[in-house]
Amino acid sequence: MAGTAQQEGTGPVDARGPDHGTGSRTPRGPADPGERGSGEGGELLDELRAAIGKYVVLPSDEALTAVTLWVAATHIQTVLQHAPRLAVVGPTKGCGKSRVLDVLHETVHQPIMTVNMSTAVLFRVIGKNPRTILVDEADAIFSKAGDNEELRGLLNAGHQRNRPAWRISGPEHKPTPYPTFAMAALASIGDLPDTITDRAVVLRMQKRMPGEKVTPFRSRYATPELNALRDKLAAWLGPLRGMAGRMAPTMPVEDRAADTWEPLVIIADLVGGHWPASARAACGAMTRFEAVQDEQTNLKTRLLRDIHRVFEAHGNPAALSSQDLVAALLQDPDAPWAEHGAKGLNAYYLGRMLRDFDIRPANYRFDKGRQAKGYARNRFLDSWARHCPDLTETAPAPAHDATPARPALGKPPAALAGQLPIGPPGGSAGRQRAR
Repeated sequence: MAGTAQQEGTGPVDARGPDHGTGSRTPRGPADPGERGSGEGGELLDELRAAIGKYVVLPSDEALTAVTLWVAATHIQTVLQHAPRLAVVGPTKGCGKSRVLDVLHETVHQPIMTVNMSTAVLFRVIGKNPRTILVDEADAIFSKAGDNEELRGLLNAGHQRNRPAWRISGPEHKPTPYPTFAMAALASIGDLPDTITDRAVVLRMQKRMPGEKVTPFRSRYATPELNALRDKLAAWLGPLRGMAGRMAPTMPVEDRAADTWEPLVIIADLVGGHWPASARAACGAMTRFEAVQDEQTNLKTRLLRDIHRVFEAHGNPAALSSQDLVAALLQDPDAPWAEHGAKGLNAYYLGRMLRDFDIRPANYRFDKGRQAKGYARNRFLDSWARHCPDLTETAPAPAHDATPARPALGKPPAALAGQLPIGPPGGSAGRQRAR
C-alpha cells in the first residue's frame, strides 16, 4: 500500500502539476496565490528569470517577466492557438539585442538561429512540432519597404494556428500545405514592420547605463547552466500540455493583444503564486506602452508627410529654415500641429520629433545672406523612403534661392544659399565667411 500511495502521489500531474492534492479539478484560470506557485514550477520560473536577468539588462521588470514566460511558452507550442512573436528592437547597435537571442537559444524549445534564412527553407523546418525561430539582424531583412514580403507574410500567418502556406511541390506538382505556426524572436536595429510588432511582445532595448552590470556571457560556462534550466522546464511542462491546451484565462487586454499574450498568461496560471498577477501586470503595462508608441509613430509619420508637402509647395528647395518650416506646418487647419504641446508646434518640438529619424537642424545661409537654423531636404529622403514609401520622388532638381556669393580675395567661396551648412549640425555657425 505504501508503494501504491507513493506511485499515485508522484504521477506526472499530481506530483509536478498545478493540481497536486486537488483531485481532478478542471483549471478555470489563475489559482489562489497560496495554493500554487511555491512548488517546482514556480521555482523553475524564478530561477529562469534570475538567469536571464544575469546576462542581459532588459527595459523593465515587466519585460523580464514577459521574456521568462515567453521562453516557457515555447515548450508547449503544440497545444497553443497563437504563437506570439518576441520583437527585440533597439535604436542602435550595442543595446543587447543579440545577447538576448544568445540566452534564448539556450533556453527555448528546439531553437533555430538565422540571419538570412530563405522563406523556402523556413517553410520546411517548422513542421508539426514547430521549432523556435530566432532571427538576428532582422533590420537587414526588412531594410526597405516591400522587401521580403513573402517572409513577412509567413511570420504574420504563423502567429495563428491553421494558417498554412500553399506551394506547388513534387514531381506531380500537387498543391501542398506547409505549416507556418511557430514562435519566433526577431532582433532589429529600429522598428520591425508594424504587422509583425502588432503580433509581438516588444522589448525596446537601450544601451546599459554605467552602473548597470551583467555577467559576461561565455558559452562554455553559460550554456550548461541555461541548458539545464531548459531541460528541467521542459520536463515539468511536458505532462501539463493537455491542461494548458484547455485553459482559457481571463485577459487584461482584448483582440490581437490578448491572442499574443494568452500563451504567457497560461504559463503564469499553470505556475500560480505571484506569476498570474505579474504576467497580467506586464501584459497591461507593455501593451499600453506600445499603444502610446503607435500613436507617436503615427504622428511622426504624419510629420514626415506634411514636411514633404511643405517642401513641394516651396518648389523643393535644398533647405528650409526651421522658422519657415514650422510656420508652414501651422498653417494647415486640418493638421494637429497647432495643438501640439502647450502652445503648438515650435522649432524645439520639431527637432525632438525629427531626432528619432536622425534628422537634425544645421546652420544654413538663405536668400539675401540670411543665416538661420534649418533642414536640408536630402536629409529626409531616407526617412520618406522607409516610412512613407507611397510618396513618389518626382521632384525637380533643388531650387536655389540665391546665386553663389562672390568670393573675397584669398577666401574660399561661400556656400550656395539654402544648400550647404556653414556650421556643424546642431552647433554654432562659427565665424561668418567673407562675401
